[in-house]
Amino acid sequence: MLKVEHIGIAVKDLSKSNNLFSKLLGKEHYKMEEVVSEGVNTSFFQIGESKIELLEATKEDSPIAKFINKKGEGIHHIAYDVADIHLEMKRLQNEGFVLLNEAPKKGADNKLVCFLHPKSTNGILVELCQEIEN
Repeated sequence: MLKVEHIGIAVKDLSKSNNLFSKLLGKEHYKMEEVVSEGVNTSFFQIGESKIELLEATKEDSPIAKFINKKGEGIHHIAYDVADIHLEMKRLQNEGFVLLNEAPKKGADNKLVCFLHPKSTNGILVELCQEIEN
């Protein structure tokens, strides 16, 4: 793993949360994006080499909506930047970690992503991210 790529934070209202985080971090978000397959709107703030990703559900049965209903707003996942997501997925699976998806899928911010089941990572949802080469 190369670095913490971003910390994902589940929020109820993206507009209000963008305003709050703009004040907190002293800068505006640099990007907003919808990920239809996950039922989520995202907003990204750059902080040094890492990012904060705010996540707002767009449908009631999305993973973010379920998370907020169960735990409330807050940290949803930690994402790590990896050089080769396929190799990292295989390595982690061989180490006994449980993957939530068998193959990487397209995520927000031009990334291929894969999630690790929290039951295999001490209750933390871990995301692997690899920049999509154009």
